[in-house]
Amino acid sequence: MKKYLYTLVISFFTCTQTFAQSESPYKTSFKVDAPITAAGVGLSGLGLYLMQQKEPFTPEEARALKKSDVNSFDRFAAGNHSESAKKVSDVMLYSSLAAPALLLFDPEVKTGQLLALYVETMSITGTLFTMGSAAFPRARPLTYSPDVEIREKTRANSQNSFFAGHTAAVSTVSFFTAKVFHDYNPDSPLRPFVWAGAAIVPAAVGYLRLEAGKHFLSDNLIGYGVGAAVGILVPQLHKKANTTGFSLSPSVIPVLGHNLDGVSLQYKF
Repeated sequence: MKKYLYTLVISFFTCTQTFAQSESPYKTSFKVDAPITAAGVGLSGLGLYLMQQKEPFTPEEARALKKSDVNSFDRFAAGNHSESAKKVSDVMLYSSLAAPALLLFDPEVKTGQLLALYVETMSITGTLFTMGSAAFPRARPLTYSPDVEIREKTRANSQNSFFAGHTAAVSTVSFFTAKVFHDYNPDSPLRPFVWAGAAIVPAAVGYLRLEAGKHFLSDNLIGYGVGAAVGILVPQLHKKANTTGFSLSPSVIPVLGHNLDGVSLQYKF
């Protein structure tokens, strides 16, 4: 996740302008989106620092860990430790970060705006992940394995099980890519397949992180959900008012024979 955050910071500072062209279904503003992104990048960095400051297990505490201490829902994963699964999950994470670049094959997609939305989306996920992990230490499943060296169990990183950062990041990228494709291509027959791919890829990463002993099932489920929510909601909240989706607008509401000024929430299909 550290390399992911560094990539996020670099990407932010290379994004110097955002474009809201008439062909785009989105509306972006440098004055609004740049501060949000900058705050997300800064908080992600702070969260990463706090994650590294966790008090590690002592050798005695590590040896005293028992699978029976894990809740029944997650207990089956306690003791997992697959180095090959870890390596594959790392490859999937870093390769997935470039997935939104596939959207640039569509000539109507605006590079500046896409980059701005993408970096903002990832900065929000980065903040939620790092701050959540820093606030809620949880021993990784591999710490319950007798085959794992004690020096690995006594690292601060061994308490970063909650929640699954790899799964959250890949879920964000996948669903962000699917959402942008969906909005730019309202009539495309490929939409169901794109959404299916968006759902499958982070699930595969979650499975690998489970096998690697990096995260329990509940950690992966939360990471998957957080990533999907952020990946979909950030583009959705940037949609222009005349496109499909939720929108708020002033409205006159008739109540008991009187017209009252109010606000209406609408959803356009």
